[in-house]
Amino acid sequence: MSDNGPTAPLSLGGKPVPGVDYELADEVLVDTVERMKALGDPLRLLIVDLVLERAMSVTELAKRVARPRGSVAHHVDVLVTAGLLQVVRTRKVRAIEERFYGRVAATFVMPHQPGELPFMREVLAEVDMRHEVGPDSSGGATYRRARIPTERAAEFADRLMKLSLEFVAEPRGGDIEYGMYVLLFPTNRLGSAPSGGEARDV
Repeated sequence: MSDNGPTAPLSLGGKPVPGVDYELADEVLVDTVERMKALGDPLRLLIVDLVLERAMSVTELAKRVARPRGSVAHHVDVLVTAGLLQVVRTRKVRAIEERFYGRVAATFVMPHQPGELPFMREVLAEVDMRHEVGPDSSGGATYRRARIPTERAAEFADRLMKLSLEFVAEPRGGDIEYGMYVLLFPTNRLGSAPSGGEARDV
């Protein structure tokens, strides 16, 4: 999926994301109207998620999303023109060159309105309340607080972003699509450090 800035930069060191069979940048800014429109379509969002699993041709993508090949080719062209997808390799199939597409970056950093929680509208629109989230379900939720140095918060943010990439790189299967919402943020609660150490809030 895509992420909202500012975020702690991913420390992938130019190496491929685990599970992905091509190299890509850490992140790219979705800072133009063209890129925002390109990611404003649900099918195109699905396509950019699928190619985090591995590079795919238009034919493969069409099969995965159960759409006509011509329609998928159009959406892929939109993403390529916007600079969000790229051709990562080609091969000859019956004298025809087949192109395989991948993302240009592991993370798409998108702007959000001041005072707005990033992606909260999308989460509320997509969460399926028919499936309970709890200890006995396949999902889970928690809310924790801790008074920690800014540097440690940045480290946790980096680890959480990497975990989200591992999540979307999983091979597709099963009959339910799951969402993962990650947000690490400063709170407005007043905390004081006890004598002899830092406060640990839960």
